[in-house]
Amino acid sequence: MRSIFGVDVGGSGVKGALVDIESGKLLTDRKRIPTPAPSTPDAVIEVIAALVDGQVWDGPLGVAIPSVVVNGVALTAANIDDAWIGTDVAVAVKAVCGRETVVTNDADVAGIAEMRCGAGRDTDGVVILLTFGTGVGSAMFVDGTLVPNTEFGHLEFEGDAAELSTAARLVDDDELSMKMWAKTVDDYLAMLYRVFTPQLIIFGGGISKKFEQYGKWISVPCPVVPARLRNNAGIVGAAVAAAERFREG
Repeated sequence: MRSIFGVDVGGSGVKGALVDIESGKLLTDRKRIPTPAPSTPDAVIEVIAALVDGQVWDGPLGVAIPSVVVNGVALTAANIDDAWIGTDVAVAVKAVCGRETVVTNDADVAGIAEMRCGAGRDTDGVVILLTFGTGVGSAMFVDGTLVPNTEFGHLEFEGDAAELSTAARLVDDDELSMKMWAKTVDDYLAMLYRVFTPQLIIFGGGISKKFEQYGKWISVPCPVVPARLRNNAGIVGAAVAAAERFREG
């Protein structure tokens, strides 16, 4: 089993491609279909089936969704319809696509992609990936093993949920300058460092492409680096997570 199809479900688009799980390279062009409105499970699963149609690979299907996921069941819904909450997504996708399906939180799969094929590869100890976008997603690893559904963006920071003052949308919407945003994020990282003492912090999300513009204001006492896989991380991580679960099972 070398290639797996990975799907990344987002609030605006559903993306998929066949992935070489050893290298993290896409073996097919990345396909994207707009997320249907309303983004109910049935509607989105039809889109997943359209992406998968005609693809050939061994093993399961990997799917990343913006939700806390436990045993394939969605417990929350972020930027997708609330009907996902309580849905056994793995069972529902398998029923339509005819493949064993491994469903994982979207930030967790971004972390898996970076740990296996990107900026965190071969790094021991505690590694934290943070995805800065509309909110803040997170993934944490201990000696390469995922601690799932961490949701560090919801930790209390400066009296409120951390993502309310550290999300990249604050820069995109001109509510904060890059410098002000980076200094706030640096304080947030200092809090995480005091609690977890990571050996590495990886910045994900679209703003990671601009790391050279704000990295000079990040002073937390461990290496902080931008993610490498960027827009492909969800697809790659979903595929790798499925492959690893399949091997374990």
